[in-house]
Amino acid sequence: MRDATDDFVTYRNLLFTVAYEMLGSAADAEDVLQETWLRWVDVDLDQVRDRRAYLVRITTRQALNRLRTMQRRRESYVGSWLPEPLLTTPDASGDVELAESMSMAMMLVLETLAPTERAVFVLREVFDVGYDEIAEAVGKTPAAVRQIAHRARQHVEARRPRQTVSENEVRAALDSFQHALAAGDLQGLLHVLAPDTVLIADGGGLKQAAARPISGADKVARFMLGGLRKARISYTTAFATVNGSPALAVHVDGEFDGVMAARVDQGRITGLYYVRNPEKLTRLTDAAEVTLR
Repeated sequence: MRDATDDFVTYRNLLFTVAYEMLGSAADAEDVLQETWLRWVDVDLDQVRDRRAYLVRITTRQALNRLRTMQRRRESYVGSWLPEPLLTTPDASGDVELAESMSMAMMLVLETLAPTERAVFVLREVFDVGYDEIAEAVGKTPAAVRQIAHRARQHVEARRPRQTVSENEVRAALDSFQHALAAGDLQGLLHVLAPDTVLIADGGGLKQAAARPISGADKVARFMLGGLRKARISYTTAFATVNGSPALAVHVDGEFDGVMAARVDQGRITGLYYVRNPEKLTRLTDAAEVTLR
């Protein structure tokens, strides 16, 4: 039992990240880890050659089962769906590949993959797991996994950001955005928003949010400025590291309201992702007073 516990603790962060990138939900990823643990303690460790690979295999299978259930649940989701934001340390952005794979923009791209494609892509492209190990995890042959990986890679490459953007670039763009918004400066917003920018807001039917994505810099800017004028609220923003990248933690009338992440290309914001659904903020709420202010 002690060996099983030590191994699980050693690889826990890896297993959580695998599950989170497959599911887009930290809460569900934690449930998957619990299910993984319950199966792991029943394994005869003397028969396990590679314990890390075995744990990843269990986690992947449990995540795939949950992902299929979640997809049916999302069909009845109210409004736009965004991944559950994950508070990360600034050090997370140092691993550029991992930080990019965890970004809101990339997580939305992963949502367009079929469950098995997503599992294969995450294991191969993010964690460099071998094809034979992935095959055991997803119940396919290595040859089939290679084909799935190729197809998933093409799909993602066609939709992912064109270039890697530094933490400083994202922070600078968000800084310009928040200053223009606070000043009610329409031209300032149009300067920092790319012409084809998209705003996606997730209230989950529990908080007010745009029912559909809003496209175009002018529409996004006018929607946000008009909304603030009508609501007559007092709001503040502060930087936080979310999903491996700078983001804005938003407080409305002194209460933590949500997280706004951004996709940045060539110094301008091409995507804004605002999570207001309180059910997706429970992991952040407890940390809000200490970390986000």
